[in-house]
Amino acid sequence: QKFSWQQTMLRVKDPVKSLSFYRDTMGMTLIDKLQFPDMKFDLYFLSTLPANEKYELEPGSDAAHRYLWTMKGTTLELTHNYGTETDEAFKYHPGNQERDGFGHVAFNCNDVYTSSAKLEAAGISFKKKPDEGRMKGLAFVFDPDGYWVELVKRSSSAKFENEFNLSQTMLRIKDPKKSIPFYQALGMTLCREVHMSDFSLYFLACLPEGTQAPDPKSEEASEFVKSLFCPVLELTHNHGTENDETFSHFSGNEAERKGFGHIGFLVEDVEASCQALEALGSSFVKRPMDGTMKGLAFAKDPDGYWIEVIKRGGYDDKATPFWREAQPSA
Repeated sequence: QKFSWQQTMLRVKDPVKSLSFYRDTMGMTLIDKLQFPDMKFDLYFLSTLPANEKYELEPGSDAAHRYLWTMKGTTLELTHNYGTETDEAFKYHPGNQERDGFGHVAFNCNDVYTSSAKLEAAGISFKKKPDEGRMKGLAFVFDPDGYWVELVKRSSSAKFENEFNLSQTMLRIKDPKKSIPFYQALGMTLCREVHMSDFSLYFLACLPEGTQAPDPKSEEASEFVKSLFCPVLELTHNHGTENDETFSHFSGNEAERKGFGHIGFLVEDVEASCQALEALGSSFVKRPMDGTMKGLAFAKDPDGYWIEVIKRGGYDDKATPFWREAQPSA
């Protein structure tokens, strides 16, 4: 079905503040904007484009819609539910508390210390500065909603000029023997694995055509991952969870823990892709013909994270990846 990772979704309280951070500070490009006033939410899609690529499409236009739903890259989808920006008491759950599954997004840069100094001068708050803690040379900042954003030094072999490129989405998993094959079946390549005494890290990516990953356990694997322009899905396994029948991670969609929402994949045929996911053991939050927005689906991965399944190129000349159920006439 040619699965390709197209989005990581985060809910945001105030799109003005979030766009300022991800677009103006982290150098992402606003690719498209979808508005649903009848359902009281808007979606903003941002991506890291090559520094020399000029994006001239108007977000919200038909041309931008066609670009979004056919693109080969990965976006950060920011979901804004109307009214949250004016509610002083409202906040989303950024993760990283007991049993939370979502950890962070990350950006690579040439020099973490230099980029951190720029961010600090711009008023960005830090969870961890690069010279703090045991792990020197990496940093974590907070975005406007308190989501953790990691800064990672990219490989010196990287051949692009962006100060920052979106490089990771990190999710915690219970059992790598279930999660790794699942994501490999969605077209991802295991590019690197790291095993420590009490946890392991697995880095997967939808690699550009013609790109060959090294042995994921090799020394070359670390530099390979840090040289990629496309982001990786970092799966973190804390040893022992796979043996605890009662253990589970929160997905980010529970009533009191909403923040991270899902990751999404473009496919050629949504129905056939859902059948393939069902064969892998997936259950569904929404099948293609459920609800009022027909033609897209939400499955669950082995940990219960939501996986959106979206038709590449959509169903009409605007590349709309769904259609609305016709309302009965009065």
